Amino acid sequence: MERIRAIDLARGIAVVLMILSHGIKGLVPFEEFPSWGLVPIHLLTKGASTCFFLVFGITLAVAFVPAVDREDWPQKRKRLFFRGLKILFWYKVLCIVEMFSLYERQEILDVLLYRAFAVYSEILGFYGIALLWIPFFLPLWKKLRWWGQLICIVFTTYTAIYLFNNFDFGSVGLKAILVEHEDFYTWGQLTRLPIVMVGLMLGEMTRKCYESIKRRMILAASIFAGGLLLAVAFVLHAPENLQETLISLAMNEGKHPPDASFMLFSMSLAFFIVSLSLAGGNLLALVLKPVTIIGSDALGAFVFHIFVIFVFYRYLFDYWHKITYQHALNLTLLLILLTAIWIRVKNWISKES
Repeated sequence: MERIRAIDLARGIAVVLMILSHGIKGLVPFEEFPSWGLVPIHLLTKGASTCFFLVFGITLAVAFVPAVDREDWPQKRKRLFFRGLKILFWYKVLCIVEMFSLYERQEILDVLLYRAFAVYSEILGFYGIALLWIPFFLPLWKKLRWWGQLICIVFTTYTAIYLFNNFDFGSVGLKAILVEHEDFYTWGQLTRLPIVMVGLMLGEMTRKCYESIKRRMILAASIFAGGLLLAVAFVLHAPENLQETLISLAMNEGKHPPDASFMLFSMSLAFFIVSLSLAGGNLLALVLKPVTIIGSDALGAFVFHIFVIFVFYRYLFDYWHKITYQHALNLTLLLILLTAIWIRVKNWISKES
């Protein structure tokens, strides 16, 4: 199947929101954020990680699940496995990049040995580990009917919650990796797996509907409606003071480990992003080409923006906690543009060589 640019666009939007979050928070403390910087700007970035996980599942369903019964599946499975190793390599490199200027040597070693965890680079840790085992899960997933997949999503969600509340796994690091830990900024394999599973279901629908404009629009409208329902559920679940709840979410409360308010809000944003990307299709992907370019190489974009923030902005330019919010916002918008240019140039050099 031809590459679906709408998926690149959705992934690109998630990366751009993540760069926006990292670029500003990596330079300016929350206490110095203006009200409009928290809500709506930083609040909107709360959809980034969940959209990542959702699009991860969609990508697997479109590009890999159809191959599990074919002769080339072992090669594709091996490709995913080595992709996971590559991501884990960059994850550890970026942990050092993130920490070298502000942390002691022993603290960095603890992170490298999974005795502690970094912050900004942790989402790569999730993907790297997930790609080591998910290829062996996909054949089983494909055999399940839709209702079996829904049961699997619900079962995994409640299993993760139960294990988080009742097991220590004999290791703080192992618990953080599997179901998250209140002392660390991690993305649990079981905790976030249900989002990937939802993405797998949406990806199967996308694969079947994308070539037909009518069916694609129906799918996009359905996903958008799902986002609206999640948004309504968030409002109903939120405490009486909705404004305070939104500010708390913008300041990452309830993100690690995730609580119900954060997940309802974040999932609704992710659904909106995916639905609008599918509705816009290749045309919107072309109009927003810089974002689509970023989404076509999410790993390259992630590596580049972490290097720029922590090596250039923080260390070489010494901007950490020394500039205004507006300055940090301008630098981050510049970084988003530079990231798209970097990926474009890197792809051009690869083709030429």
